[in-house]
Amino acid sequence: MKQQEISQLSVEDLKARLTSTSEALVKMKIGHSVTPMENPIQIRDVRKTIARLNTELKKRENQA
Repeated sequence: MKQQEISQLSVEDLKARLTSTSEALVKMKIGHSVTPMENPIQIRDVRKTIARLNTELKKRENQA
């Protein structure tokens, strides 16, 4: 998910996306430990998306 897409989301959508993406990361990590993923770079991409979501949430909290 790109920063442009994230900046257009509402706060509620950001929180929902953060929750679902975090759950997906946990599942990916567990799955990767059991059977190696074909493309483990996906884990890194999901981590970066979570960081972008957290950054946008913090930015909006500081503005309010």
